[in-house]
Amino acid sequence: MQQVINQLLKGKLTLVLSLIITIGIVYLSLNKPNQHSSINIKHLDKIQHCFAYFIFAITWLITAHNKNIKNYVIIIFCISFGILLEFLQEILTDYRTGDLLDVLANSTGVLLGLLFFDKIFKKKWLN
Repeated sequence: MQQVINQLLKGKLTLVLSLIITIGIVYLSLNKPNQHSSINIKHLDKIQHCFAYFIFAITWLITAHNKNIKNYVIIIFCISFGILLEFLQEILTDYRTGDLLDVLANSTGVLLGLLFFDKIFKKKWLN
């Protein structure tokens, strides 16, 4: 099973998955939000931001690992991407606003993704 996963991770699948997740984050960040949620958890949106950027960072770290790109380059890219999207929400939409706490949640997700990638994922699947 581990050999199958390693083969999938070394192919173009990781790049395609990273691009799909990136497009998904752009879409969700700039699309009009759904206000009809019945779930009422305090700061749920910050948890969602953190989780989305956790997955975003991991997929790009895996993709970059296969291409020998340094982790810090991917982390800077992911954090900058989150900041850019918050800025674009402010200037391109009239139904969303840029939020510094969202930037913090995004960045936290990226850093947690790096921690998970370095301490768990890379050791188990990529070596």
